[in-house]
Parts: sequence; structure tokens; C-alpha cells
Amino acid sequence: MTAKIPTTVITGFLGAGKTTLVRHMLAHAPKGKRIALIINEFGDLGVDKDILAGCGDETCREEDMVELSNGCICCTVADEFIPTMQALLARDEKFDHIVIETSGLALPQPLIRAFNWPEIKAQVTIDGVVTVADAAALAEGRFASDEAAVDAQRRQDEMLDHETPLGELFEDQLSAADMVIINKTDLVDPAMLDIVEKNIRAELRPGVGIVRAANGHVDITALLGMGMSSEDDITNRPSHHELEHGGETHEHDDFDSFSLTLPSIQGKDHLLAIIEATIKSHDILRLKGFAAVPGTAARLAIQAVGPRVTAYFDRPWKDGEVRQTALVVIGEQPLDRAAITASLRRAEALAA
Repeated sequence: MTAKIPTTVITGFLGAGKTTLVRHMLAHAPKGKRIALIINEFGDLGVDKDILAGCGDETCREEDMVELSNGCICCTVADEFIPTMQALLARDEKFDHIVIETSGLALPQPLIRAFNWPEIKAQVTIDGVVTVADAAALAEGRFASDEAAVDAQRRQDEMLDHETPLGELFEDQLSAADMVIINKTDLVDPAMLDIVEKNIRAELRPGVGIVRAANGHVDITALLGMGMSSEDDITNRPSHHELEHGGETHEHDDFDSFSLTLPSIQGKDHLLAIIEATIKSHDILRLKGFAAVPGTAARLAIQAVGPRVTAYFDRPWKDGEVRQTALVVIGEQPLDRAAITASLRRAEALAA
């Protein structure tokens, strides 16, 4: 009997560092190990796949990366995920491992249940569900489970209302985890980091491991080969959302996203300053994309989570590639698309 293909599900809130973790995983996977990657993005601009392409050429070729965009995987299990898995499993060259990076707005439980579908269960099993948590955001009181623990650090924070969709999502992602990676520990002092870990531990099932990390750097042996068969343990991974809403279908009507392009910009620092000001003015949860900086042969990758904006040159522009700035914006409904677009367009190059 052929062994089932192990699958690692990576979940976590917007901007926690899931793509960075996957990039590290692909770059450090054992030589000769063939990995398929399914990437689910909220929004119609495929930023994460573009960041990952080429970072593990031998381990995960670009043709082995499948993108499910503009719809959370938890809401498109039957329409997109099952057919995608069937297509991967039908290939002549078999994979040693499958990695699924979910959208930052996805509930893990519907995806875990999908591994019990007959079309999937016979050939694939969940090796482990890995939830990535943003230590810096939690230290600031966002998406925290215990308001009292963080009140000394941040006296006022509206995000602590767990009747919001954000709180429900974060709790569900922790409930589903076999391992939690507390990422961005380099941005938090040790005492606060201990509080963050204590708060997370209070939400977890007994036996769930916690690993601290910076920049998604985690020993590959801790990520692959957990052997959890998580789909057989779904009853012990309750969904806060489903309990609160009586089993209603999860919807993303509370969230909105859109993308825009800027043919040319004035410069890197000016663009980043405009992005930071726009996020503060319009309460944007997440912004990501790429920029074409004048006079620079490399593409600028941009990642923003709340007020924190980071940018780095990830690779040279390819021959024939359109050099423009492309951004995707994610936030709670209703996003004022016109105002946000007008704000970001202030970064465009001035007419000659």
C-alpha cells in the first residue's frame, strides 16, 4: 500500500510571516525532497507566489506552485481546493510533501475537514497544522486573548474586542494548531514576549508546541515530519466562529480588498512614507506588493502590517517584465477605495 503524502498546513493572521516561513522552509528542505505548494491569497494580486518563486528551485519548481487567489480557501473547498489537490495527485511525478499556505483571513477547520473527503483521504494526510503568530502585534494588544495581560503596555486598543471577526479568526487559528510559531520575536523585549507566549498557551490544546522565531527561521526538522494526522482529530479543534454563529457558513463580507498599479513613482522613501500615512489615515489592516524604483534594476518588495511597513529588494526585474508598482490593500468593510487610491497615487512621479 502506497504511503500517504504528508501535508503541512500553514495558517496565521495577516502579516504574521507565513510567506517568510514558507520561503525559509523551501530554501532549507532536504536536497532531493520534492514539495508542492498551494498558496491562497486574499486579493487578486499574486504577491506571495511571486515572492516564493525561485527560492527553492530544486525543491519546489515554479510549476509545482499553485495559487488560489481572490477567495479564502476555507470558503472554496469544494470548488477550488479539492480539484487542485486532485490535479496535483494525478501528476506522473509524485510529491514527497505538500505545503498549503492559507490566506491570513482563512479559518483552518473547513480545510482540515476537507482531508476527510474520500478523494483526498486515500492519498494524503495532514502532517501538521502550523499557526504563525505575530509577536510584535500581540505585544501591542492586537489579537490578544487576555486584555488584562497587555493593558499595562497598551491602555487603549479597539482590537481587543473579540466579538469582531478579527478576534474570532485568531482564536480559530490557534484552536486548530499542532504547533504555534511566535514570529518577529526580535521586535519584542523578553519580558513582553513571555506574556505573549503565556496568552497564546492559554488558548491551545494540551501538547501543542510553541516555537519562537525571528524572520521565520525555524529548524526544518521541527516543521516537517510531525505525523499528526490532524484530520482525524477535528473534533478537538473547535471553531470559535462556528460556535458563536451556530454553525453558519464562514463569510468574508466583513473584509474587503482591492489592488492598484502606479506606472511610475517619485522614489522609494517617498512611496513608503505615503503608504505609512495612508495606512494610518484609513485603518488598513494589510498592504503588500512590489514597486519599481527609478534608477534601480531590482524590484522592491513591500509588506505592511498595521502601522509597520517593511521593504527590501527581492530580485532583479526580468527581461520583458512590466516595471510598475502594484499594491494590494486589505481591510475591514467598508474600505474607502477612492480615498485610499487617491492617497497612494500621491506617490506617482510628477508629470514632466
